[in-house]
Amino acid sequence: MQEDQQTQIYKQVEEISESLVVSEGMELVDLEYRREGPRWMLRLFIDKGGGVTVDDCARISRELGDLLDVKDLIPQAYVLEVSSPGLNRRIRKKKDFSRFAGQKVQLLLVSPKDGRRKIVGDLVGVEGEEVVVIGTEGRFSVALENIARANLIYEF
Repeated sequence: MQEDQQTQIYKQVEEISESLVVSEGMELVDLEYRREGPRWMLRLFIDKGGGVTVDDCARISRELGDLLDVKDLIPQAYVLEVSSPGLNRRIRKKKDFSRFAGQKVQLLLVSPKDGRRKIVGDLVGVEGEEVVVIGTEGRFSVALENIARANLIYEF
């Protein structure tokens, strides 16, 4: 499958998934659509206040599976997984960087910032279009578009 086609499928599936998940009173935290070995995987990570249950995941999986079958967007066989984001949840949206201010995060950058591709520290929040983190080496402001991946770090 060509990358353009994969991107197009991803966007359409994300739109359908977001609509379904929000209509059920939940949040679509993340979506992955990629080839893993011989098969394609479609993973949704959902959340809601108080956390999601196995029943929530099963319901979304059934409903989304039915929707995707009717729309016939994905040309090849795939495995659909729906789960909670877990303790080290991924952060993707600008509003989430504000929402989780005060918590410990790890940022993986597209391009190095001050010689670093990985920044770990306490999330201050968002200032304009930049995420601010205070780590042991000081304060870092990173443009949202320069963040390849961001995760909360749960500490016991």
